Formats: sequence, structure tokens, C-alpha cells
Amino acid sequence: METTKVWFVTGASKGLGLALIKKLLEKNYRVAATTRNVQALISEIGEASEIFLPLEVSLTDDENVKSAIAKTVGHFGQLDVVVNNAGYGQIGTLEELSDKEARANFDINVFGTLNVIRNAMPYLREQRSGHIFNISSIGGYAGNFPGWGIYCSTKFAVAGLTEALAEEIKDFGVKATVVYPGYFRTDFLSKESARTPENSIPEYEAARNSEQAHLDEINGNQPNDPGKGAEALIAMSEEQNPPVHFLLGSGTDEFLNNKIKTITGDAEKWSDLTFSTVI
Repeated sequence: METTKVWFVTGASKGLGLALIKKLLEKNYRVAATTRNVQALISEIGEASEIFLPLEVSLTDDENVKSAIAKTVGHFGQLDVVVNNAGYGQIGTLEELSDKEARANFDINVFGTLNVIRNAMPYLREQRSGHIFNISSIGGYAGNFPGWGIYCSTKFAVAGLTEALAEEIKDFGVKATVVYPGYFRTDFLSKESARTPENSIPEYEAARNSEQAHLDEINGNQPNDPGKGAEALIAMSEEQNPPVHFLLGSGTDEFLNNKIKTITGDAEKWSDLTFSTVI
């Protein structure tokens, strides 16, 4: 069945974003796709057409984002599904990373997402329908990865703001889902994509081991297929009552269960102190 839904996808020139727009176009959805280098996207997909609109966007520039969404609505006449997928992995311990490095990661992963939400919501609110997917990470649910604290904290922020967003927009008929992808076989962990600290501290042996494991061992051996991940997102977009939280990929259930076990165990162990505050 032909569909006329319009998707707006950020970070679309590679990885899960690129896999998603390819699947969407195969299924006759209309797609506006953003990237920092529009020529790379055009070389992968093609020029602008009735079903595809490539856009060069700086997500940290609110006016630029506002213009991109306006162009999308102008080109297709509507906006139905927003996917905040753009982001990058900043490696480094909390002590190692400079203020500049930490803020840069938040600027893209969190504030870039907020810019899109802020400028997409007037259209979705007016038409009283739509679905916003915010792509977090399993590292946005479990942060016990040494050397990934800043990245994980950006993804925790994405999860938190999505929970609030879902409550804020439900009366308008608009849905919000935070997606926690596990390890997908993309270039996210490649040395060209993941950023390492400008000034590392040798004493952080656990962080260096984690860094090397991700860059040299996990990279290229991830168990999940981005094409199948894209299929799952598309299927979820068609649900009448989608979840606010969506684990995506093999292995994510292990992180879920381990964290529940840890928090529950700590709560039980320290319950006497927890309830010692009652007057």
C-alpha cells in the first residue's frame, strides 16, 4: 500500500540514519534527510525529488534547523515522523575531557535534538498527530562504561527529555519514543567517527582498555544489522500506541536486566537508611 507519510531524519548520511532513509524510500515514504555534508547524501541517494529532500543542516544553529523543517513542510506539505538520530561518541574519562570537548558532545547529542523538537512541534501540534523518535543508546540506560561518561550522560539526557516530552505532547495526539540501540554494525565506533580525548591520562587503565575494546574489537563485530533496525523503527511508527521506551537490538535486554537487578539490590540493602528520614 502506498503511503504519504513524511519523515524528517537527522544524521542521515551514514549508519542507522542512512539505513533508515533507504528503507523508507523503498517503502514509498517521503523523506527529508539532514546531514552536515549534503553532497555525501546526494551521492548515496540522489538529488531532491518528489519523495526525497536532502538538506545540509547545522543542528546547533536553531534558525538553521527551523529553516530546514519549514523547507520540509513546504516541499511535502506536511510532517509526520521526526527521527533525532544525529550524534557522535566522545570517549574519555570525566577528568580527561576538557570543558570544550564535553560541551561539544552535549551541543550535538542533546541541544541539537532540542532544536529539532522545538521547531517541529508547532507543525505536529497544529495537525494533532505525529511521532518523534529520539535515538539514545543502551549507554543512555546503563552508564557503567569507563571512559564513556560524557557520551552516556548526553544519552541519559535524551532519555529524560523524551519521558517529559511524551507527557507534554500526548494531549495533542503526538507520540514520543526514546530508542536505546545496542551494538549495530555501523561506523559509529570507527576511528574516524568516535572522538578520543585530546589529553589522555595514562593512569586510567580501565578507560583505555574499554576504549581499545570498542575501537579495535567490538567495531566491525557488532551483532545487529542497521537495515533490520530501520525496519523495526518503521514498524514501530505504524503502531497506534507505541511505547515511550524502546530497546533496539540483540543484547539490550542484558543491560536492562542487570541495571534492574543492581538498583533493586541497592534499594533493598540500604532500605533502613532510605526510610530513616521519616519524622
